Amino acid sequence: MFSKHLKWILLFVLALIWGSSFILIKRGLIGLTPYQLGSLRIIFATLFLLIIGLKSITTIPHGKWKYIALTAFIGTFMPVYLFSIAETEISSSITAVLNSLTPLGALVIGVFAFGLQVQKRQIFGVIIGLVGSVLLILNGAANNPDQNYWYALLVVFAAFCYSLNINLIKRHLSDVKPLAITTGNFMVLVIPALIVLFSTNFVSVVGQPDVQHAMIYIAVLGIVGTGIANIIFFRLIHMSSPVFASSVTYMIPVVAFFWGILDSELFTPIQYLGAVIIFVGIYLSAKK
Repeated sequence: MFSKHLKWILLFVLALIWGSSFILIKRGLIGLTPYQLGSLRIIFATLFLLIIGLKSITTIPHGKWKYIALTAFIGTFMPVYLFSIAETEISSSITAVLNSLTPLGALVIGVFAFGLQVQKRQIFGVIIGLVGSVLLILNGAANNPDQNYWYALLVVFAAFCYSLNINLIKRHLSDVKPLAITTGNFMVLVIPALIVLFSTNFVSVVGQPDVQHAMIYIAVLGIVGTGIANIIFFRLIHMSSPVFASSVTYMIPVVAFFWGILDSELFTPIQYLGAVIIFVGIYLSAKK
């Protein structure tokens, strides 16, 4: 009984954390480039995880490290940069809504790559969700000619990465502790992140006040929004299903909307309609 309630508690906590991540990215981009932001996010998360989870990596079986590396690059490395680049052109609220395509992607990948059985209603839900996302993107592009809405496709691709990552973890790492997976992921990524960071002009600008201020936001994002959130997420995958775990994206836009309103971000009525259509599609695809 407690386990049943715990998965819902973890789901709501994760939604609160990840829903706040998009506004933190927006704040971080005021002083940092997308590549600096993504790299620092990984580096801060790694430092935190090495403190609390270094011993846990000894529990990872030798044969599982290839999946640790694979999920690290698919589920973390690519998305952190994709989201950062995307938010240079589109709002944090739009980004959060498009990220909610993750459960649809998890279902599609589960069917084609892992033999998951689905019903016609779920297929219909995927189609509806895609229609909603297209409507959201096209209307946003029409009403924001100063923004490049092709960048929205980066968010869609990031959501696909998350979807694939969920299925990979459930399939190949379900016997590895969540803390070990998370710590292992970031140990794999920290060197590539450092290479990306120092290939930018970070050293020459790190002393600037706006850069240091932005780094505070990214420290919170890296430690809480990435390190702690990933531990919770992997625990959720272990104790439930890929579709249930990815349904956290139902609630993420609600939190992101709240922050967006406070930051004077506006949605058009058509964009609200697109968001609702996406959620209907997710509901139909996830309902058993």
